[in-house]
Amino acid sequence: MIELPDLATGGLAVGMLSALALGGGLLRAQRQQAKQRAEIDALRRQLKGVLQAFTAEVEHLAQQRVPAAARQLAHPHVTVPGPLHPQTAGSVLDLALEQVLTGLRAELATQRTRIDAAAQAGMRGATREIQAALYRLQDALRQLQQKYDDPELAQTLFQLDHENEQSLRRAQVAAVVCGAWVGLAREESHLVEAVTGGQARLAGYHRVRVHNHLAAGTGLVSHAVEPVAIIVAELLDNALRHSAPDTDVVVNLEHVHHGVCVTVDDSGLGMTRDERARAQRLVAGSEPILLTDLGDPPRMGLAAIGQLTRQFDLSVDLSSPSPYGGVRAVLLVDSHLLSAIDPTERPPAASAPRPTRKASRDEAPVEPRTEAPTTSHGYGAEHDDEAADAVPGHHAPRDAGGLPQRRRRTRAAAAARDVPEAREAVRRPEQAAAALGALQAGTAAARSEDGERTDGASTAVPQTEGAAANDHQTDETDQNVHEGGTAR
Repeated sequence: MIELPDLATGGLAVGMLSALALGGGLLRAQRQQAKQRAEIDALRRQLKGVLQAFTAEVEHLAQQRVPAAARQLAHPHVTVPGPLHPQTAGSVLDLALEQVLTGLRAELATQRTRIDAAAQAGMRGATREIQAALYRLQDALRQLQQKYDDPELAQTLFQLDHENEQSLRRAQVAAVVCGAWVGLAREESHLVEAVTGGQARLAGYHRVRVHNHLAAGTGLVSHAVEPVAIIVAELLDNALRHSAPDTDVVVNLEHVHHGVCVTVDDSGLGMTRDERARAQRLVAGSEPILLTDLGDPPRMGLAAIGQLTRQFDLSVDLSSPSPYGGVRAVLLVDSHLLSAIDPTERPPAASAPRPTRKASRDEAPVEPRTEAPTTSHGYGAEHDDEAADAVPGHHAPRDAGGLPQRRRRTRAAAAARDVPEAREAVRRPEQAAAALGALQAGTAAARSEDGERTDGASTAVPQTEGAAANDHQTDETDQNVHEGGTAR
C-alpha cells in the first residue's frame, strides 16, 4: 500500500517536470516569435529600401530621362541618362522603364509630325495669298515704270520693285519649305539667266561676280529654271550674309562630265565640322523637314534647298571649304535638265555675263555684237575683235585654211599690255534709273517732234528710224529688267 507522502512526492515531481516542459516550450516559442519578429522587421526595412529606390528611379525618370528623351528627338546629340542606381541596370525594373521611354519617343514623334503638318498647311495658305499679292504689286510697279518718264520717279519705282522682289523671295522660300510648289512656270531659258535672276533677288547683288565658262546656248528645261534660280539665290544669300560687306562672292559656271556645276565661293568665317554636317543633311533633302528644327526665328534657306533638290533631282554639296577662307557651295545640274538654245535666235539678256568659252568649229557661229566696245563690267568682259587682238592670250582670226593670220602689233597695242585694264564701277540702281528715264524722255521727245514735222519724207524718215530704234532699245531694257527682276 502506497503511503500518502510518497504519493505526494511523486505528484510534485510530475508537476515539476510538467512545469519545466511547459517553460521550455514557452521559451522556445518566445525565441521563435522574437526571430520571426526580427525577420519581419528586416523584411520591412528591405521593402522600405526597395520602395525608396523605386520612387527615386521614377523621380529620376520623370525629371531627367523623359525630358532628355524628348529633347533628343530635336537634337540627336543629347544623351539620355541611364538608371539612377547602377545595380538596377539590366533588371526587370530597368527593362520596364526603357519600354516607357520607347513608347514616349514614338508618341512624341507622332504628335510632333502631326502638329508640324498642321503648321505647314496653315503657312502654305498664308504664303500663297502673300505671293499672289506681291505678284500683283510687281505687275503694278512695272506698269508704272513704263508709264512715267521722270528719272526720280523711275529710280523710286526701281527701288520699290527690288524690295518687292526680296519680299517675294522670302515668301516663296517659306512656301517651298512647307511643301508648296515653286509658284512660277517659266519657259526654257539660258542657265546663266537663271543664275543672274537669282542674283537680282538679293540686296547685295552688286557684290556677286559671275564668271560664265559655259558654251553659248547652254540652257535649262522649263521646269528646272525657277528651282535653280531659287537655289542660287539662297546660296548667294548665305554667302553674302556670312561674309564682310567689302568682299565679293565669286560664282563660276562650268561644264562637268554629268552636266553643269554652279560654284559659289565666299570669304567669310566658314563653318565648323558639325555645322557643315548639319547643313549638308538639310540640303541633301533625304530627311523630312520640320519647322521646329529650323530654329527661332526659323532659317529656311537650306531647308528650301533640300526640298528642291529632292523634288527636281538636283544636288548641292557644302562639304568642302572655300579657297578664300569661307564656304564653298556647289550646285550640280544633271545633263537631263539641260537643253540647247540657239544663241543667234534667242540671245541671253544683255545683263547676263558673256561666256568665256570659245565656240568650237562644229558649233554654230555667234553673230558679233554691234554695240560699241566697253570695258569689263561687274559680271563678265566683252571685247570686240580689235581688243581681242590687242589683249595677250586672244588669237587672231583664222583664214579659210584654219591657220591663224599674223598681224603687225601696233604701238598702241604694245602699250596696252603695260597699262592695267581699268575696272568700271558697278552700275548702281540710281544710275540705271536715270539712264532709263533719259532714254524714255528722248523717245517721247522724238515722237512729238516727228508728229510736228511735215517738211518732207527725206527729213521724216531718219527721225522715224531714230524713234523706232529708241523704242526698240526701251523695250529691250524693259525686257531685261523683267527677266532680271531689277535694274543693276
